[in-house]
Amino acid sequence: MPVLNLLSALLVTALVIHLLGESPTESLAILVNSAVVNPEGLSYTLFYASTFIFTGLAVSIAMQAGLFNIGAEGQMYFAGLGLTLAMLTFDASLPAWLLIPVGMLGAALFGALWAFVPGYLQAKRGSHVVVTTIMFNYIAAALMNTIIVKLVPPGEQNPASRAFAAAAEMPRLNQWFPILGETPLNISFFLAIIALVIYGVVVSRSAWGFKLRATGLNKHAAHYAGVRISKMIIIVMLISGALAGLGSVNSIMGSTHYLSLNFVGGAGFIGIAIALMGRQNPVGIFLSAVLFGALTQGGFDLSLEKQNIPPETVIMVQGLIILFCGAMENLYGPAIAKVLNLKKRG
Repeated sequence: MPVLNLLSALLVTALVIHLLGESPTESLAILVNSAVVNPEGLSYTLFYASTFIFTGLAVSIAMQAGLFNIGAEGQMYFAGLGLTLAMLTFDASLPAWLLIPVGMLGAALFGALWAFVPGYLQAKRGSHVVVTTIMFNYIAAALMNTIIVKLVPPGEQNPASRAFAAAAEMPRLNQWFPILGETPLNISFFLAIIALVIYGVVVSRSAWGFKLRATGLNKHAAHYAGVRISKMIIIVMLISGALAGLGSVNSIMGSTHYLSLNFVGGAGFIGIAIALMGRQNPVGIFLSAVLFGALTQGGFDLSLEKQNIPPETVIMVQGLIILFCGAMENLYGPAIAKVLNLKKRG
């Protein structure tokens, strides 16, 4: 069904491109060549996917417990502050091998902190996590707008912190693979793969993962089996926030090397689509993240080559994927079930 849902979203996109006066097949060829075939373009695709994997994992692990964490955007944004404070404090005194883990720890802690209050309110007060996390996205945006302005160095006009020291830069993969070109793809990609593996093992192969899934399937049954539901909700939201926070490492330490306004760029919301499309499965999350990375990279080049196709088309495609893979995920379910039943009878 995820494949059929994706094809449906792409068919609607093709119709829109046709209405804009462009060839859907030619546009698809440009997108694929830019995002996959070209080595430099593929490098950018994997760079974007590195961030999307973390936000997709953040949403996925919460969904395993029956929680819909809409706040990965705000959690990643606030985590950027934790990372930046660690860098501004220690980048002049710590070596790279220690400074980078300190920055990652700061990001994870601040991301978890921003997810703690919605998790606590859900567990102890019954407040719906969807409502509270949406509210916290807006609070994070307003708070960060205020804080970032105060971090601007004297005499600078750009609303951003000072640049970090060279020791704070994540090692880039083009150091070992020159074919990738001068792109920001860095070791965060491998860290994201490691996170996927850990997620898969913990969720499907551990006792805690069994309790997590039991909580998501039936909280009452899990409670009678001895799971402390309120504790589980809080812990899961802390982990979810920490994973979303780690997405800021790739964006800041791997690319800009300073904290800027709106550096998240919607990655938290894309994580929702990735979790839905990937069905909270590590392989599915990876493939979905690469798909959205390709859409981001290929859509940028497509809008440059095709003047009739605006950059916002990528956002439309993302929205269509969320629509078909989320709200309409079972659209083809009855038809598929009917076909399978006919085959069994035959």
